[in-house]
Amino acid sequence: MEKQPSPRDPSATFDPKGAAQFLLSGGHPGWLGLSYRGHGEDWTELTLPWREDLVGDDVRRVIASGPIFSMLDMGGGMAIWTREKRFVAVATLDMRVDYQRPAGERADVIGRCECFRTTRSAAFVRGIAHDGDPDDPVATMAAVYMTIGNSGAGGSKNG
Repeated sequence: MEKQPSPRDPSATFDPKGAAQFLLSGGHPGWLGLSYRGHGEDWTELTLPWREDLVGDDVRRVIASGPIFSMLDMGGGMAIWTREKRFVAVATLDMRVDYQRPAGERADVIGRCECFRTTRSAAFVRGIAHDGDPDDPVATMAAVYMTIGNSGAGGSKNG
């Protein structure tokens, strides 16, 4: 029986679905209850489930903005690793989240992030958070991540 590479092995090809079992199970993502939803060549989707202790409004039972920000940040990192097909250490340099409206009452929030450009030392990500209709976002996101220790993203793509 051939041994499968560990999701912690930096030389292994990054598999978002397999890595999510590790990445989303502990720490802050685990506490939030983030779950893997899907991915493509340069994007990932995560779900942030509605939970009473994540509510940000006592009148309307909607998820607060902080957990949505955290979900988009995690989704951004995963989108970079998905595009690069490997794990590279990244740090969020700049992240802007524009909230369009509150999520629906007691609604889960879905975050979809796309890494649309990488350079030797930076990756650029855009994303949305929605509660069921991507054409009616709860929030939009634009972020820049840097690579740590000059491990660098694999080179410029799309620019």
